[in-house]
Amino acid sequence: MNVTTDMAITREEVFGPVVTIQGYEDEDEAIRLANDTDLGLSGSIYGRDVERAYALACRVRTGQVGINGVELAPSVPFGGRKFSGIGREGGPEGLEGFLETKAVFMPVPA
Repeated sequence: MNVTTDMAITREEVFGPVVTIQGYEDEDEAIRLANDTDLGLSGSIYGRDVERAYALACRVRTGQVGINGVELAPSVPFGGRKFSGIGREGGPEGLEGFLETKAVFMPVPA
């Protein structure tokens, strides 16, 4: 089946062992296809040149991007972007939602 950007499988957040494959002409088109969604939980980039893959990963609008694989660690924030949510689990960012900040103003003694 030829996957297109108007199909539900490319527009919705699908959980499970599912992958869609779309062809592209150049890196700019690949990034456009990756970002052409209202969601952004996670993504992956595979390639021999890790520095080039990193540069592409910085352009993908997702909460996390795996390069040549996926790794999750409790010390690293996990969460999405856009309609995938902006909250974070794990890492210091995951704790911030449980904290309450208070500002106390005191007069300076003369």
